[in-house]
Amino acid sequence: MSKILSCPTPAVVIDLDRVTANIAKAQAHADTHGMRLRPHIKTHKLPRFAKAQMEAGAIGITCQKLGEAEVMADAGLTDIFLPYNIMGADKLARLKALAERVQMSVTADNAPTVDGYAATFSKNAPLTVLVECDTGMGRCGVQTPAEALEMAKHIAAAPGLTFGGLMTYPDTNRHAEAERWLADAVQVLADAGLPAETVSSGGTPGMWHTPSSVVTEYRPGTYIYFDRSQVAAGVATYADCALVVRTTVISRPTPDRAIIDAGSKALTSDLLGLEGYGYVLTYPEAAITALSEEHGIVDLSKCDTRPEIGDVIEIIPNHACPVSNLYDFVYLSTGGRIIETVPVAARGELT
Repeated sequence: MSKILSCPTPAVVIDLDRVTANIAKAQAHADTHGMRLRPHIKTHKLPRFAKAQMEAGAIGITCQKLGEAEVMADAGLTDIFLPYNIMGADKLARLKALAERVQMSVTADNAPTVDGYAATFSKNAPLTVLVECDTGMGRCGVQTPAEALEMAKHIAAAPGLTFGGLMTYPDTNRHAEAERWLADAVQVLADAGLPAETVSSGGTPGMWHTPSSVVTEYRPGTYIYFDRSQVAAGVATYADCALVVRTTVISRPTPDRAIIDAGSKALTSDLLGLEGYGYVLTYPEAAITALSEEHGIVDLSKCDTRPEIGDVIEIIPNHACPVSNLYDFVYLSTGGRIIETVPVAARGELT
């Protein structure tokens, strides 16, 4: 059993020693390969960790929504990238207010988004806009380097905007394709007299691959905690994982089945290609086979030893990022002991 002092379950406990080691490892890797690091705070949503990442050498932070950026700006973070199409008068007004306080940059992959930015900002205080590129993920992004050039021209022609470069979130399994796509786009832009000052890529697994010849900054998020999916991807071990969900066995209806007090509202239903909903420390052969809102069902049939009713177990979730957003606060531990309770400041910031 864990040496961490008891706390009501379900609960998220963060190992500060592992967080510190993970931040240092990623920053050292980026420094070694001449790559700027701009961590994504959607994993932890905690200003204290964003500041720790900056103190380690990051050039700024990444937020996914305006609400997250507002929380981080209020906490004193001053260089924020928001790789998301911002649309609507209310959100554009919030973006402008943010840009008057801190250094902001954003992305766009379509003309209406660019036009909204252009109508909001002026040449006296222009907004930096990067073109989002679909390099294989199949989400947002222009589809070809030629389209990237057209979007860059549209941005550059707007008096209130500055073309800042290219941004992508690549498919984890298609690094070579993404590299070729970006290299072609960089060349097309250079030939047209619109050099891409920044080429920004993201995703924790990808940053550990062979360094890119064109990417200038990386936006990893999950690396600060790691999780079961990162272990499955081969970029971490369970000993690196800093976030666990503590949960109590509340029932043993049969010898082979345990019920825990952590369901989809505590563990997330993300599978990410894995079987089951997390890795159970101490009982690695156990399988979390199903989640309802407040219950988790654990198959113990392959376990040599089994938890009893009332036992507290720790689970490394499949995906740490959504788990952070499920809790009002997290417990911080060091040396196996809880030392602090911290509100998740940017929890629920979805707009």
